[in-house]
Amino acid sequence: MESVELQQEISTSSAQTPHSNGDNNDDGVKITCFSEELRDSTVHFQIIGLQKQIYAWIGCQSAKLGHLYAAATTRPNNTVSITSILGGTSDNTGTGIARRVVLKTGLNIILACDIPKNNPMLEVSLFLPLLVDIERIFVQKLISLGYTASRPQHCR
Repeated sequence: MESVELQQEISTSSAQTPHSNGDNNDDGVKITCFSEELRDSTVHFQIIGLQKQIYAWIGCQSAKLGHLYAAATTRPNNTVSITSILGGTSDNTGTGIARRVVLKTGLNIILACDIPKNNPMLEVSLFLPLLVDIERIFVQKLISLGYTASRPQHCR
């Protein structure tokens, strides 16, 4: 597995962590871009960390925006609500990734996802394992960058 990474931090204050839990007034924005070679496909990631949410783009072999989703936990049961913002009808690929990322990190997310299901480079038998790999790498990177929110005590 090959990885190429570019990180850039734009900040108006001297915060040490990329994600603020609201304890300080950090206006910093952290941008992380990286690519992974997964199952003979190049997958590109861009993560923009804001104060209480993240914007992320995941693309496979192109630089198109794709569908845009918003996902967040909702009360009273802390379930995840997802909506398609751009791209017409939603597909299970983007909504599934957005939902699982919110469940695993506790953060609100805006996710742009351009992973074509009908890509001739991706055989049907490779598509689902590729999605699992994409989600695993994405969540691992978010956690390593410190993008997790503390969960309430009653949530498990």
